[in-house]
Amino acid sequence: MFYLRTTKTKSGATAVQIVRYENRKKIIIQHIGSAHNKEELTKLLQAGSLWVEKKAKQPPLFKQESSSQVLTLDKCKYLGFRYSLLYEVLSKLFVIFKYHLLHNKLLTDLVIARIASPSSKLQALEFLEKFVGSKYKERDLYRQMSAFHNLQSVVENKVLKVAKDEFNFNFTLVFYDVTTLYFESFTADELRKPGFSKDNKSQQPQIVIGLLVNQQGFPIAYHVFEGNKFEGKTLIPVILDFKTKHDIKTFTVVADAAMISFDNITALKQNGLQYIVAARTGSLSPKLITEVSLELNQQDKTTVRKKTAYGDLILEFSVKRFAKDKREMEKQVARAEYYLADKSKIKKAKFIKAGKNTKYELNNVLLEKTEQLLGIKGYYTNLEPEVTDRMIIDHYHNLWHVEQAFRIAKSDLQMRPIYHFKDTTIKAHILICFMALAVCKYMELKTGKSTKHIVNLLKSVTDARLINTLNNQEFTLRSPIDEETKGILQQLAAWY
Repeated sequence: MFYLRTTKTKSGATAVQIVRYENRKKIIIQHIGSAHNKEELTKLLQAGSLWVEKKAKQPPLFKQESSSQVLTLDKCKYLGFRYSLLYEVLSKLFVIFKYHLLHNKLLTDLVIARIASPSSKLQALEFLEKFVGSKYKERDLYRQMSAFHNLQSVVENKVLKVAKDEFNFNFTLVFYDVTTLYFESFTADELRKPGFSKDNKSQQPQIVIGLLVNQQGFPIAYHVFEGNKFEGKTLIPVILDFKTKHDIKTFTVVADAAMISFDNITALKQNGLQYIVAARTGSLSPKLITEVSLELNQQDKTTVRKKTAYGDLILEFSVKRFAKDKREMEKQVARAEYYLADKSKIKKAKFIKAGKNTKYELNNVLLEKTEQLLGIKGYYTNLEPEVTDRMIIDHYHNLWHVEQAFRIAKSDLQMRPIYHFKDTTIKAHILICFMALAVCKYMELKTGKSTKHIVNLLKSVTDARLINTLNNQEFTLRSPIDEETKGILQQLAAWY
């Protein structure tokens, strides 16, 4: 025999389920849905009763129609569908992040909309009303949104706790990188400024975003800078703020070559911090390049360590990198020779230099230097020699996780272009995207699947909304959940 059961979920909603009992054990047969108010609960209970009667030919104890009356589809009107499973799963994950303790349903619903259907804020309200059933007024959006950015520290602390509890983050190693986000506008101000664009939108104003992640790419903090801020000048403010905010004595920061400068290295040392930063090998002295090239002798995975003003310089030769660098150099040389063959076509290109009387010629000095550096990559660090060259190189190679996080934010969450123009709403937009990014990265790490794949699976399970034209009562019917989706739900601990 089947029974209707209601139970409270962690998010505070009331789940309606079909269950049966076998050897005194409860077995959940079907999840009808989760209600957030009395009206929704009534509709779900009605849908559950219909399910029991249809599947088991078992009349309910309390029928709302006479026992001889059977509801058929021709007596129903289709009202549309909703992504209730997707909403329920994300709401469960929000409990893990303690987002529900922010007590701001509009904010958390905007985060859900950013994950499920990234778009403008007004389009997000339309999505929430049509496919989730949450209705908000436009004026509520603009009234509340300008205050969202004040929650940054609170949100970062909640996300950081997930990093510690779920992914064993212990502050010893952090990864840092920056990206740019452009605006659908050509009007600049104190925050939105044109600068070096990573999106090839140099004519449009932008902002610079600095992001800290753990070794697995899970985001832990972010900063917003004006659009013309040189990325090398963002490192120290971000790192020192993180160190002070969490009262950390020391840790190691990993960053790319754009962060290397004598001032940055000095500031990191003065604050007792360790670093692993990529070196620009092309700027090394010819003497050192020749010396290193001879010592490495093109032996795969061989390393050398040299003392410099920036700390220890570790250089490694890689056969795979050599092949890639060589192909690129040969293309550049061929391009230079093509232009030199016909001076009327001369253009600025690598390996071309202007000689005496503005006569263009092949830059043989640069070519020789480039050949010596083929397959060689360098890293600066102040870690003690007890931390091996291989460990330092391996740590640096994990920096790609920051780039991946930016790809998720820009592609899956469509973080840019930005349509806001006030500082407060711009920062609110970044906060929403950061909250969404943390949840997306959590799902990816727990399942091994991409955000896009997970969201598509959850959106494939829909709740059809039907209304009984005999009594104007609405109920829902959920489409079947396939085995892959069930597996995702179990990995996310979101299975009922």
